[in-house]
Amino acid sequence: MSGFQTAQRCDHTQINVQNFYYRWTISNFRFILGEIQESIRSPTFSIGVNDKWCLRVHPKGVDEESADYLSVYLVLLSCLKSPVWAKFQFLMFSTEGETTHGESKPIVSRFEPGVELGYKKFILRNFLLSFAPWLLPNDKLTLLCKVSMVDDSMPISDQNRKPRIQVPRCTLADELGELWENSQFTDCCLVAAGQEFQAHKAILAARSPVFRAMFQHDMEESRNNRFEIHDLEPQVFKTLMDFIYTGKAPDLDSMAAADKYGLERLKVMCEDALFRDLSVENAAHTLFLVHLHRARQLKTEALDFITAHAFEVSETSGWKTIVKTCPHLVAEAYHSLASAHCPFRHSVSV
Repeated sequence: MSGFQTAQRCDHTQINVQNFYYRWTISNFRFILGEIQESIRSPTFSIGVNDKWCLRVHPKGVDEESADYLSVYLVLLSCLKSPVWAKFQFLMFSTEGETTHGESKPIVSRFEPGVELGYKKFILRNFLLSFAPWLLPNDKLTLLCKVSMVDDSMPISDQNRKPRIQVPRCTLADELGELWENSQFTDCCLVAAGQEFQAHKAILAARSPVFRAMFQHDMEESRNNRFEIHDLEPQVFKTLMDFIYTGKAPDLDSMAAADKYGLERLKVMCEDALFRDLSVENAAHTLFLVHLHRARQLKTEALDFITAHAFEVSETSGWKTIVKTCPHLVAEAYHSLASAHCPFRHSVSV
């Protein structure tokens, strides 16, 4: 009786994605909204080596359904290899230099030369004109197009790969953490609310631009290597130091401290924790908090959440406080909500 023989082969395909940002500013835009009937095309730009793209704005929409809207499109003009797969999104720059968006959720699409894809109801023209001082600074519309394009894919046969070498895990964070926990070879003392923490100036300066500037100043604290830490409780400061030495943040209630000391990764980790805890009751407060500390990723998520739960959020005490104290945030929320035709109960004049 003959036996069975089994053959096996494993392959791998590597997909390369290229990220690209294109910024386009159009002057005299209120005149364009009132007088121009035809679409406006941006200068040509390239994302890859052998492709050409442009943006197209339709001031009065593209059909009867979108006649009251500004329509925006991404256009593939030419490409040696087609079709091209790309994810794209349009955003606008406000007077504060921050990006905001109308009806512009990211889209993944298949492009061929001559194809234009985008948002025919990007933003209501009346809404754009109503908030022109904020959305059209100096009578200019500035669009940002974010594109992630699939580049060449490369099949790699398992038969051609060399055996993998097992590289030991990097233990740098553990070793620095031991220096911190055991106060070994320290050269400075940080005092938070009377509690002393022994630390290493070189490590703090490498990790935080604020500590670096603090140590460089020729002042009595720097000469004595003893520094007072103001406005932070000892437990919050210890969490901050744990992160500086190890990159780990067991307690993420420290966004203000992360912002104060220029620790961007800790700040994003705090954003992630707040995002996972986002609810109707805390959405308005979260929007205020992330705006205060310039946490842009979570600000976008908070605006999207408020847009999706507009009626419930507008009934909370947090939203009523925002209406009274932060009209610019209310305007941003209205902007996100404009295309949904679902206004908040509480009106506000901006």
